[in-house]
This record gives sequence, structure tokens and C-alpha cells, in this order.
Amino acid sequence: MTDPTNNSPRRYVVDGNGRRVLFGLTAEETSEFERLEASLALYGEGAGADLPVSGPERRWVELYGKHDIAWLRWMADRRAGRERNLPVFN
Repeated sequence: MTDPTNNSPRRYVVDGNGRRVLFGLTAEETSEFERLEASLALYGEGAGADLPVSGPERRWVELYGKHDIAWLRWMADRRAGRERNLPVFN
């Protein structure tokens, strides 16, 4: 599944415990996001509505938003020279 608003793609990093996580999400949130994405993909994308109708769709959008905002903030900080390395998420 892709971001419904066609924003930047997801990015993965390694957290402080060596687990691959989505940037800005915990390991538990990453697992939940991936599980939701897989289950929603079974039903197909683009039902035509602007807003998600089911709880799982809303939660997917919430987690994607959290991820995307963290990524965009990090990129803006990096461009401004305020941060040089990827943060470590726990």
C-alpha cells in the first residue's frame, strides 16, 4: 500500500536494539503498521473515499502520518545543518 496522499515513501532505520523500524515509529508500531498494510492490501487500494472508513485504515493513516512527519522534520533539520546522523529510535 502507498501513502494515500502520495507523500514521501517510508524509510526504515535500525533502532537502539538492532531492530529494523520505520523512521519515527517504535518496533511495536512498525509491526502494527506492516500487519495493517498487509491486511488492507488484501482488500485492494483506493475505495474512492477521501477519508478511511474502517478503524484499521484510520490507524494505518495515523501511523503513516507519524512516520512521515518524523521523516520530514529530520530532513528539514538536516538541510538546515542542525543534525547530521539518523536518530536512534527505541
